[in-house]
Amino acid sequence: MVGDIVKELGAALGRTGTVRLGADHHRLTVPVAGGELAVDVIGDATARRVVHLLPGGGLNVAANYCTAQGRSLARFLADHGYLVIGTTPREDALTPEAPDDCTAWGLDSHRADLERVITAADAVTALPYELLGHSAGAALALDTAARTTGTTGTTGSAGPRRVLVLDTTGPYDPATEPELVAKAEALTDLLQQQLDSGAGTLDPGLKGLFARAATAPDAPSGMPRPVPQQAGEPGRFSNLGLLHYALTHTRDLPGPANWIYHRGHSGGTHAFGPTPAEDRFTLTHTPLAVWAEAIERLGSGLQPTALLRDLAAVWAGRTDVHRIDWAAIRADVVWINAELGRGDHDSGARLIRAGGARVDYRVVPGYGHGDVVWSATAEQDVWTSLLPGR
Repeated sequence: MVGDIVKELGAALGRTGTVRLGADHHRLTVPVAGGELAVDVIGDATARRVVHLLPGGGLNVAANYCTAQGRSLARFLADHGYLVIGTTPREDALTPEAPDDCTAWGLDSHRADLERVITAADAVTALPYELLGHSAGAALALDTAARTTGTTGTTGSAGPRRVLVLDTTGPYDPATEPELVAKAEALTDLLQQQLDSGAGTLDPGLKGLFARAATAPDAPSGMPRPVPQQAGEPGRFSNLGLLHYALTHTRDLPGPANWIYHRGHSGGTHAFGPTPAEDRFTLTHTPLAVWAEAIERLGSGLQPTALLRDLAAVWAGRTDVHRIDWAAIRADVVWINAELGRGDHDSGARLIRAGGARVDYRVVPGYGHGDVVWSATAEQDVWTSLLPGR
């Protein structure tokens, strides 16, 4: 029974609490130094393999993988024979009252937490496992796979059979993308300066945007629209208009890392009218209600500055800050990016392939960064390509 697996896994992890969220969905609270992890377990004892789910920056497993208009990605995988184990990182449990001592919570720290869960799951289930990550979680999956070389690797297991990557960025190609490398280098330095000044976390602002759009959708947001101002009109986005623009045109808004998106978090359109009230906007793939549900399920929504610094270093190829040994990855890799999200930058995939691993790399047209997990059509457009033998 899955309950026995949950009990044994909880004992191996030293869990402090267990919540049953459904017939085959349990959540463990696992203490770690300086915080706690949430570990979701979904599926039944007939599972033939394990998949570890790693959420994107600022997200948790519930928001990233258990939210959908219909069947969620976590449920899809459980229905296809996986025991799903999702690890929510420690920053999700931060509160305003908690000490903000997060300056060491980079990729190494996140990998150590994940490896603890992998080791426990491997001991309890003895099943082959795979890693599936979205955004920052995908970079973590690749980093972990690169360090599980040999027969046992750093986790004590044989390493993942496959790594499933959803819309992330590897190193930009210095030969063909020098401007992007330079931007990533500048961002690495900026984030390090923020760490040196004691800034342990960053708030991407989505929780606030959704809250204001829900409570006062037509109120002026204070953000100027990028169109000529009509006489007598303030020329400011409404709260709802700004939310849509932030989702569909993330790249065009202020933010030190927004340039990494080819367009935005979500596919959609935004047509400006003569006044803010006459703006027309829509989301193409993921309904706003699904986005809202995902954001509602977040904990702190904060991103550790050290994690973002390490990610920027990966994009820049700054191995002095953080190094992923791409050629050391031995697992098969399925890497699916979104055209409007992280876009077509296959340098990381090519480096993995050059090391001898099999890589299936593709880009989904018209999809934004979050659409790969939340789109109403993601199951046929993306998820079926993640299954073994496809």
